[in-house]
Amino acid sequence: MNSYMDIVAKQAEEYALAHTSPLSPLLEEVEQFTLTKTAYPSMLTGRVEGRFLQLVVQMSGACRIVDIGTFTGYSALAMAEVMPDDGEILTIENNPDHAAIAQSFFDRSPCSSMITLRLGPALDILKSLPDKGTDLVFIDADKQNYSAYYEEAMRIVKNRGLILVDNALWYGRIFEPKDDDSRAMADFNELVNTDDRAEKLFLTIRDGIYLIRKSIRC
Repeated sequence: MNSYMDIVAKQAEEYALAHTSPLSPLLEEVEQFTLTKTAYPSMLTGRVEGRFLQLVVQMSGACRIVDIGTFTGYSALAMAEVMPDDGEILTIENNPDHAAIAQSFFDRSPCSSMITLRLGPALDILKSLPDKGTDLVFIDADKQNYSAYYEEAMRIVKNRGLILVDNALWYGRIFEPKDDDSRAMADFNELVNTDDRAEKLFLTIRDGIYLIRKSIRC
């Protein structure tokens, strides 16, 4: 699989990393663990995107967050660290091994009481959540379900709430999709682009982030 560095120049990515505030020691530990001891280190959110998530949470004042795709827990921890004391993050993971790794890091965080990890198919869990009860949804999971996750996110997020979607560039494969995941991501991007319920901004941070705000008209 091509690296996102094929889309964002390596020098520019390194420059962005050097000019981004460092994150907590625990998040640095999660990063090192993921890079050295997991089979898919490219799935790591990382410092640049982690700081971006933190700033979005801080600027929006989000207190109820749903994180779809826990992996080793980096994104959930990053967001929890900047939330108010009464904040809550529900993070969803379908892989029990990944869930166990993430929970081990959550248990060591002073923000652990804010984070609830649920193990199981994300769609089933999302369908159990109430309408318009969530401030922010972050999607970073199996690509062929992105469109379905988006529809559930639009249902559960409040008017003017935010949806952030990772891997929107999908290593550049969206431009000429030749496999199921790539076609699913290209279709997802077009779904969002034509959705009049959403105000949207496509960002080229790392592997692409689609920043979406639910319209007040919904």
